[in-house]
Amino acid sequence: MKITNLPLISGNFYHIYNRGNNRENIFYQHRNYIYFLKKYDAYLNDYLDTYAFCLLPNHFHFLVRVKDKSHFPAQSDSEEISKTISKRFSNFFNAYAKAINKQQNRVGSLFQKNFKRILIDNEKYLINLIFYIHANPQIHGLIDDFRDWPFSSYTKITEAKKSHLKKEEVINLFGSAKEYKLFHETKKFNLPGLRDLEG
Repeated sequence: MKITNLPLISGNFYHIYNRGNNRENIFYQHRNYIYFLKKYDAYLNDYLDTYAFCLLPNHFHFLVRVKDKSHFPAQSDSEEISKTISKRFSNFFNAYAKAINKQQNRVGSLFQKNFKRILIDNEKYLINLIFYIHANPQIHGLIDDFRDWPFSSYTKITEAKKSHLKKEEVINLFGSAKEYKLFHETKKFNLPGLRDLEG
């Protein structure tokens, strides 16, 4: 099954990602990143639990868990839930693209057709994927130390500031906030091969 057609099933973890059409930028100004996250929350927070994210100039990554079926009283089966979430993603991307096209005086598709999704089926993969998502700016040579990138969840996971991120759940995966930071610090010197996590 193509990773663009993979059903989004309640209780499952997924790596969600996509890039700009023709690898063009999807973010041009600081405020674009903020607007993108606000739109993401508005369209998808009721359907997904977000564990990690990273936004880069021409692409993005999210690690999400589809909420349990009890959060979908109007949907009676998994297929309907998946269709609903996919539609919410489509509406989210369209709303964001409309704003950017207006800002940049551009026309046409902003994103590559169909966002990608990969099912995460074991905890080791999940933990390594969190690091991979956070390390993306360094992997792509955008910054010397990914921990300084302002548009990821790395520092937000350990901040006291309220957010929709599943902070406690992420910390528990690593054992503690100290171990979360240590894992990232240790792995940052071993980046080769991490692109394999993108499927």
